[in-house]
Amino acid sequence: MIGEEFPAVLAAAQAGAEWAIATLYRDLQPSVLAFAVARVAGEAEDLTADVFVTVAESLARFEGDERGLRRWVFAIAYRKVGESWRMTRRRKTQPAPFHELAAWLPSGDAEAEALDGLSTAEALAAIARLGSPQAEVVLLRVVADLSVEEVAAIVGKRPGAVRALQHRALRRLAREFSPLVRNAKDGPGHDLVDEAS
Repeated sequence: MIGEEFPAVLAAAQAGAEWAIATLYRDLQPSVLAFAVARVAGEAEDLTADVFVTVAESLARFEGDERGLRRWVFAIAYRKVGESWRMTRRRKTQPAPFHELAAWLPSGDAEAEALDGLSTAEALAAIARLGSPQAEVVLLRVVADLSVEEVAAIVGKRPGAVRALQHRALRRLAREFSPLVRNAKDGPGHDLVDEAS
């Protein structure tokens, strides 16, 4: 999150300042990419790029705070996923296996990511195996860091339905990761359940 400087960064980005647009991109791109990897594996990079093209084209009309911008960007990502699925059904293509996509996850400190990356990849793969509504809710709540009400508005469901989907999804993920949790105090399943609670 950008914080107190957000209004100035947004105003500069809306005026076309490259540094400000880059700041917004660096802040939001890793989360949007993670959302895209879990929902449209083989097209995650392209979908993420499409999201940010749409953001750049429409940014001048955006009004709101930093939280509102995050919600707006993930609403665009959610719509782009739907468009991608419709196009995929028409094309009759198969997405790439998830293990081939691990290289597309955001990079940083190689040593830390080598340790953390496995749990992130495993968590995203597990979320991708959830049914579509459950996966979308978990990704929007955890990866996009949106509130129940914000997710409900994006996916067109009542907040109670979003909570129920999240609860069922987290229970399913906890069952899948439970052997890991029993074998390690802070295993990947433990982290995911804690973060989403």
